[in-house]
Amino acid sequence: MNNKIIISISAVLLLAVGLIWFLNQRRSDLTDELQAALSGEKISVLANSKFSDEIQSFYADREYMEVWHFNGSLSKTGKEMLAQIENSKFDGLQPEDYNLAKIYEFSSNQEKENKKFRNLSAEEKVTLELLLSDSFFSLAHDLEKGKVNPSNLDANWKFEEKETDVNYTNLLENVANGSSVEKAFASLYPSSDLYAHGRDAIKELYRIQENDTLTWEFAAVEGAIKVGEKHSAIPALRKRLIFWDVLKPYDTEDPLLFDSTMFTGLQNYQASNGMNPDGVIGALVAESLNNSPQNLIDIASINMERLRWMPAIDWDQEMVLVNVANYQLDYMQKSDTAFSAKVIVGKEYNESPAFTAPMSYIVFSPYWNIPESITNEEIIPSIKKNSNYLSQKNMEVVNGSGEVVKASNVNLSKDQGYRVRQKPGGDNSLGLVKFMFPNEYNIYIHDTPARSLFEKETRALSHGCIRIQNPDQFAKILLDNSDWDDEKIQDAMHQDKEEVVKLDRDIPVMILYMTFWADKNGKANFRSDVYNRDAALLKALRINKSGLDQA
Repeated sequence: MNNKIIISISAVLLLAVGLIWFLNQRRSDLTDELQAALSGEKISVLANSKFSDEIQSFYADREYMEVWHFNGSLSKTGKEMLAQIENSKFDGLQPEDYNLAKIYEFSSNQEKENKKFRNLSAEEKVTLELLLSDSFFSLAHDLEKGKVNPSNLDANWKFEEKETDVNYTNLLENVANGSSVEKAFASLYPSSDLYAHGRDAIKELYRIQENDTLTWEFAAVEGAIKVGEKHSAIPALRKRLIFWDVLKPYDTEDPLLFDSTMFTGLQNYQASNGMNPDGVIGALVAESLNNSPQNLIDIASINMERLRWMPAIDWDQEMVLVNVANYQLDYMQKSDTAFSAKVIVGKEYNESPAFTAPMSYIVFSPYWNIPESITNEEIIPSIKKNSNYLSQKNMEVVNGSGEVVKASNVNLSKDQGYRVRQKPGGDNSLGLVKFMFPNEYNIYIHDTPARSLFEKETRALSHGCIRIQNPDQFAKILLDNSDWDDEKIQDAMHQDKEEVVKLDRDIPVMILYMTFWADKNGKANFRSDVYNRDAALLKALRINKSGLDQA
């Protein structure tokens, strides 16, 4: 064999041996440190971690090889992990919950955006390695199931607990073997497009916040301010309309005057935010305009957490979606809205809960079987004041078998087994039709004789059930049968006795409480927190893992 070839092969073999020695040496240095750190009885860096056992097992199974380091600094994977921690704010989470401040301490240029991690001692590299792994487990859990346990916070959240079979250790093993950190976390997001759109909207809010030069002291408004009137809050509210780009900057002779130019801008703002564009500054308008970009980020964060709480749902299926905070019902087919209607929801002391149940039948010309609580609190006192109250309200008393009995022979306060019901008709409190999805909360969707209430902007007015505008159209689209034309539906709604019509399939009904969502165009929508549920959840989200308030 040619001597030159022999020399070349020898050189290559020597280089390979040297490279292997170098890699093994590098590996053994950090491997030994990792093993030593994870073999102690108390691992200080993981002292407050809920995932200490999982992290120890993970590294033991891979012979204590590091994941986030390469050649003395953060690897590409490590940098990607750091970026995911920083970007968790777009999920409405707090990056500080995932060791961000501790990780930054190891950076040689902490003040700069592109952090460098160089010349670290073996001990520092081990600490940084374990911090990033703890961050991975913690962030994976919070993205998949939520940071806050709803059962400990919101008594009105009645959805089943989210089930999961995701193994975070396996997910981290995939990352260690070359999978993308970003894709690993994205696989944990709720399947709803609402979540992806929400992330985009929050990113935009952070961008807007960077350019925010306004002061956001609360501009108090009592009553209503109409165009042509003067008010001390007008200058601040005008600046905010300009900030949100629904009003162009302009000169005004009297800053306190609610002029016609501002009136047009206000109408644009109202229409863009789901309000009645009447050009009047009332309570809802003032509340909305007092929200700074940070306030809106907080509201968005709250609702992103609610989406993470949701059990697995096929959003492409046929469903009825009611957003209580938006006072709206949407009938969905393959993620598209086929029908929408205004709704009236429960009063603050009769809050409509958030839950899901299958709709299975419709009742035309229904009786209203009055709940015992309403009978005791409203009906009986009314009868005592007016003996003709029941007949005037088209009501009757029935026994346990549903047989009508003479009301004068029954003492509703004492006699057991009797109840009051209202007969079918135009003055029936359920209206002319009800839509049933049996549930333990006795909530259903129904018509109402008080149709003028749908013109109100705030519609938390019922005893808890959902009153719907245009119930005949809703019935027609649900029945989806040529036999049930407009005439037949109207006839069924105007009978002397109720008629039960079973649907040919069960339709999931979802009652949600969302004060923020973003549409497919990325437009953020915000609604008033009518039940005051947001504050408690925001506080829980802003408490960090060590129990400190990050607000």
